[in-house]
Amino acid sequence: MVRVRFAPSPTGFLHIGGARTALFNWIYAQAQSGKFILRIEDTDVLRSKQEYVDEILDSLSWLGFKWDETYFQGKRISLYREHAERLLKEGKAYTEKLGDKPGEAIIYKVTPRKIRVDDLIRGRIEFEAETIKDQVLIKSDGTPTYNFACVVDDALMQITHVIRGDDHISNTPKQIMLYEALGLPLPYFAHLPLIMGMEGGRLSKRTGATGIWEYRKMGYLAEALVNYLLLLSWAPGDNREVIGIDEAIRLFDIKNVNKTAATFDPKKLDWMNNQYLKNADPEKLLDELIPQLIEKNYIQGDNFDRNSLKSLVKLFQPRLTTINDFPDWADFFFLKEIDIDPKAREKYLSRDFSREFGALCERLDSLSDFSLGPIEDSFRKMCAEFGIEAKELIHPVRVALTGKTVGPGLFEVIYYLGRERTKERLSKFINREG
Repeated sequence: MVRVRFAPSPTGFLHIGGARTALFNWIYAQAQSGKFILRIEDTDVLRSKQEYVDEILDSLSWLGFKWDETYFQGKRISLYREHAERLLKEGKAYTEKLGDKPGEAIIYKVTPRKIRVDDLIRGRIEFEAETIKDQVLIKSDGTPTYNFACVVDDALMQITHVIRGDDHISNTPKQIMLYEALGLPLPYFAHLPLIMGMEGGRLSKRTGATGIWEYRKMGYLAEALVNYLLLLSWAPGDNREVIGIDEAIRLFDIKNVNKTAATFDPKKLDWMNNQYLKNADPEKLLDELIPQLIEKNYIQGDNFDRNSLKSLVKLFQPRLTTINDFPDWADFFFLKEIDIDPKAREKYLSRDFSREFGALCERLDSLSDFSLGPIEDSFRKMCAEFGIEAKELIHPVRVALTGKTVGPGLFEVIYYLGRERTKERLSKFINREG
């Protein structure tokens, strides 16, 4: 059975690179009907924090990467010591006092030779062991080094495939030597290409190296983020980009991952999120939005019409880049007094629209059927009577009602604002200069 693992260190939050590694491990396990193991590498007592552990677990759960087994290296210290002392007894390791540190370290004796690995992504890679210095297994404070703990754990957890970032390639020959010294079977290795920023170089905070929890907070959907992460070094074929996770599992093979570095493009992620938001369940989106709307005092507790609110969400869905856009773009539906963008006022409300706005108020007042069709029909007939094109009036009315130059269709805005609020906002510009 295929067994893979994701082994984050809780010295920081889960970022894009780590999430992509977790995804490729998880999806390979799903594709092969295998197991996905989560190992928390928390042997760095000074830098490891529970808040990071909690965030990593929460982010993985939010992304949908359900794991089958959980291990904490901090609870396995005696196992590493036991295996190091075995190498010591067999003459494959020695002890030495390092500097002024108390206690002695256990160090593996490297023997010069050529080490080969058939990487599932990169193909044959060869290393010269003579360039590798002797490897510390157990530090003088009794804690294991990364490479040694990694080998012991991967072997005891029966990991069949080690899928990780190619920044770990230099660790591979060191680990292979330790597998062989301990007489343990080697797993398959697959090294994922690095994720680069748009300007080249590794991801920085500015170019996408942001905690997964922050993307969640910014209003990205988990499904969209997972789909985008999949495209960083893998493609489903047929020039497709939007792909459901079930189909991706059916198609995924680690051997088809690209060798070249992937580029993280925030605009492409925005596009992907919009694709998912367009087709999202409005009920689910509303559940996500209600806490934000309550926080902004747009609604109070349970005192709101859920169906009306869902209709507003559906109205904005096609335009949303993130969920968080909704409270900002739809604020004019909730606020009693709206702020009008100064540039929009200057461009569209610089002349007196008393005649047109007054006539529109009268027509809306006379409608027995205040629905989209009659609202639009009445508006266009009025424009024809005034001898003006509808577009000449649509923008001024939109700005007067919403304070913005863009948004949903004007007739939808009038319908959802309602007759009285529409008249009230237009009346502020009647017999007044802009």
